[in-house]
Amino acid sequence: MTYHSNHIEGSRLTHDQTRYIFETNTIGMEGESVTVDDIVETANHFRCIDLVIENAMKPLSETLIKDLHRTLKNGTSDSRQPWFAVGGYKKLANEVGGQATTLPSKVSSAMAKLLREYHTIPKKTLDDLLDFHVRFERIHPFQDGNGRVGRLILFKECLRFGIVPFIIDERHKMFYYRGLKEWHKMPGYLRDTCLLMQDDFKAVLDYFEIEYDN
Repeated sequence: MTYHSNHIEGSRLTHDQTRYIFETNTIGMEGESVTVDDIVETANHFRCIDLVIENAMKPLSETLIKDLHRTLKNGTSDSRQPWFAVGGYKKLANEVGGQATTLPSKVSSAMAKLLREYHTIPKKTLDDLLDFHVRFERIHPFQDGNGRVGRLILFKECLRFGIVPFIIDERHKMFYYRGLKEWHKMPGYLRDTCLLMQDDFKAVLDYFEIEYDN
């Protein structure tokens, strides 16, 4: 998950380098260069996954969402910028895929509304989780890291509601982006992409003989 989620956002670390950081806390490099931020955010993302697992069965909250962002961006070059709020909502307007997002002055109320409406649904379905994900990404509450935090939330909520989780891999990122953009017109784009990724995750569960609901 760390490798693919970071690569979707532009990380240049290879799969092996990501694995070495996880397994040995070292990185192997030959004749190439990578940014320090790629390394820091990879190590931080591992901790984010720990947070997701530790809080899997708890209701989703703004506190946890901000904790995920704080953990992801801690120690990065962004965190040393006065305009970048680590673990806090954005201070400057931003966009995603050429689309306008919620203005900084309105993010707090938009996030509160999003969570309030989400929590009125007693038993979430995959579509409920995807709808939350799309709305979260359109708010784009943080200066950077929104995609990775959003996918971590999605993974957590799958665990909470007994839905087989999934990892969006970089091979399918353009289908994922299309699904986010077209969700309210053609929800099948995003749903089908996630179901395909879910099949990949089921294969892993089968290998480790972990039972799940179909």
